Amino acid sequence: MSTITVRQAVLSDLEALAPLFDSYRQFYGRVGDLQAARAFLSARFNHGESVLFIAHEGNQPVGFTQLYPSFSSVSMARIFVLNDLFVYEHGRRKGVASKLMSAAVDYANALGAVRVSLSTATSNEAAQRLYQSAGWKRDEQFCVYHFTIPSR
Repeated sequence: MSTITVRQAVLSDLEALAPLFDSYRQFYGRVGDLQAARAFLSARFNHGESVLFIAHEGNQPVGFTQLYPSFSSVSMARIFVLNDLFVYEHGRRKGVASKLMSAAVDYANALGAVRVSLSTATSNEAAQRLYQSAGWKRDEQFCVYHFTIPSR
């Protein structure tokens, strides 16, 4: 029986993270582009713009999560956006996602954050059940809107 481990990722994990990130994007209907995935993650590392956690089953990478730092003006406090969470299909139903989410919350808590927020597709009912079972609360107070900047 393999052990699931989760730790904060470092730049030397880039080659293990890039295929996970590329698969995550494909899960959401994007065309696979491993080179672009690697470049995107490399830029996040190089600019200190996100915090990544990687999960391994034994010595095989099986999942990741990515946090983006932000702030709440109303709370006048640090918050984090758990923007990405993905587990390969063969790693699912083994507690990998729960361990990744716990690592993200522990990290945010250690830095004095007051909240970690996430969103998922309205059709992703499996993820919604996971979040609710882990104690995450669906926002009943605010609607979320997006404005897409037209391509140039």
